[in-house]
Amino acid sequence: MGQPESRESPGAEHLELPPGQRLQRGWPVTHYGPVPKFKPDRWEFRVFGATADGDKHCWNHEEFTALPFESVVADLHCVTKFSMPGAEWGGVLAREILALAPPSPQVTHVMVWAEYGFSSNLRLADFASDRTVFATHEGGELLTAEHGFPVRLVVPHLYAWKGPKWVRGIEYMTADRRGFWEERGYHNIGDPWREQRYSYQEEPGDGPEL
Repeated sequence: MGQPESRESPGAEHLELPPGQRLQRGWPVTHYGPVPKFKPDRWEFRVFGATADGDKHCWNHEEFTALPFESVVADLHCVTKFSMPGAEWGGVLAREILALAPPSPQVTHVMVWAEYGFSSNLRLADFASDRTVFATHEGGELLTAEHGFPVRLVVPHLYAWKGPKWVRGIEYMTADRRGFWEERGYHNIGDPWREQRYSYQEEPGDGPEL
């Protein structure tokens, strides 16, 4: 699986921002809809769809938090035009999930599913980046519920909406399909360095027809 080009800054001292972004100190809370209540006895992380073995793979909360923990230092770029530099994200790397529950060779995209049926689609290469992380911590502390506890996806080289809060599973797909915001006018890819904010900016091949 190819790795997407990454132009992320290596830390807070590097303040080059994508076009149209402004520096943000602190971490604003932005999301659509209510904050879900975490119920550990009912929580499950699923990988399904076009898996290599044809089976669904599941982890309960205890099993998921026992997976290898890694840290990624990366900026967060919100489509609302703020950027938070040099955040330290801790959690389970996407490549760990790919190794434990491999996709079939035909998979080209993933759909990230979160609470309340929220979804966001990603190219497999973006998901497979060695900096994509299912974050459980930020700055060495557990995420708050407002910021996505128990798990949020962080894809540093894309706008933050591509990494939903309150993630519950990953669907492997053999063709692209738009997620929640992508169906509502947001760009199908979401590269902040190319300022891919809205679907009207898409070029042929960037995504399925609306």
